[in-house]
Amino acid sequence: MTKVTPFLMFNDQLEAAIAFYTTTFPDSRVKNVARAGKDGPINSAEFVIGGQAFMGYNGGSYFSFSQGFSLFVDCAEQAEVDEYWDKLVQAGATPSACGWITDPFGLTWQIVPRRFVELIRDKDPKKVKAVMDAMMTMVKLDVAGLQAAYDQA
Repeated sequence: MTKVTPFLMFNDQLEAAIAFYTTTFPDSRVKNVARAGKDGPINSAEFVIGGQAFMGYNGGSYFSFSQGFSLFVDCAEQAEVDEYWDKLVQAGATPSACGWITDPFGLTWQIVPRRFVELIRDKDPKKVKAVMDAMMTMVKLDVAGLQAAYDQA
């Protein structure tokens, strides 16, 4: 176990969330689970999503996630953005803005192309502003649109 591990409190949807996450993201697996009784539902688990270790617990209906905590997904290219976005949408996720999408379990994800991060690291503030302005108009991030804003600035 790493020194610091995110601990997610689910509203009794831990088992379904783990199943979705581990089939959606590569380098994901269940490390161990504890069940309520011999054949009962999973009430706590250690699992890995995309190489990141997590702990989870079924805390009940009084637990919910907020957008103050989100998971950032580094996508190598637009095809990877599209793949994760589509899988989340097909599972019932709700897109919001700027590459953010909330999954059916209430957890918010940022699906971000690596090129966006590269573009906003530019030393030219005019180019950075143009990219940020373009990003603010998008729901799912679009590399071509971000690049065009950068090139036209």
